[in-house]
Amino acid sequence: MKKLFTTILLILATTYANAISLPDSLNYTARIGYNIGGTAPIGMPNTIRKLNKYTFKTNISFGLDVQKDLWGKWGLLTGLHIENKAMDIDATVKNYHMEMVKGGESLEGMYTGRLVTKCEEWMLTLPVMATLRTGNVLLKAGPYISYLGTGTFEGYVYDGYLREGNPTGAKIEMGNTDGSRGTYDFSDHMRHWQFGIDIGADWQLTKRWGVYGDITWGLTGVHESSFKTIEQTLYPIFGTVGITYKLK
Repeated sequence: MKKLFTTILLILATTYANAISLPDSLNYTARIGYNIGGTAPIGMPNTIRKLNKYTFKTNISFGLDVQKDLWGKWGLLTGLHIENKAMDIDATVKNYHMEMVKGGESLEGMYTGRLVTKCEEWMLTLPVMATLRTGNVLLKAGPYISYLGTGTFEGYVYDGYLREGNPTGAKIEMGNTDGSRGTYDFSDHMRHWQFGIDIGADWQLTKRWGVYGDITWGLTGVHESSFKTIEQTLYPIFGTVGITYKLK
């Protein structure tokens, strides 16, 4: 983590130091924001009954963007973002297909009860967006590609039971202590390359400073296509709010 933030600071410092030599025809913007959202299926399946708790994580996003006006008010924007898309939730599920470990034993079947999921994705993201300038607002939309540097997808189940194999299989109780609950870790099955759509707007407040908001919707799931333990594909869906600084 220290290396990551050191790299970010070096990039920002180098870009700012060289800002006076940047071409005047291009607009350079540094941004820092906070991502709010999670990984979720499209349409809530009936196996997920209730979201009991959502915990905010350190979902910081740093970015350097280059934008050019090409055809009147229309233009293009691209850049490089270092960001974390994470969530920590507690949900109630019923007949939810899962694999887990309890007491050193691997189990698989249909789970009913409380489910805690902790997902974290530190990614390097490249957006390519069309822009429309209207007054002091820059509207933008387009695809993005992300590379997952480090990621985790893990959690545990408690206060429930697992029907081993199928809904009528042997019933295995899950308690709420470390020794009596089941744990899982699907981090090794996370997808390294992810694609999606980014829609947002930048508001220029002063000559240098502004604010922005974005919505990113993943078109690929967070897990590899061969991963079938969780029956529904989970997509990263996040909103971002933050501040911008115009370098030139």
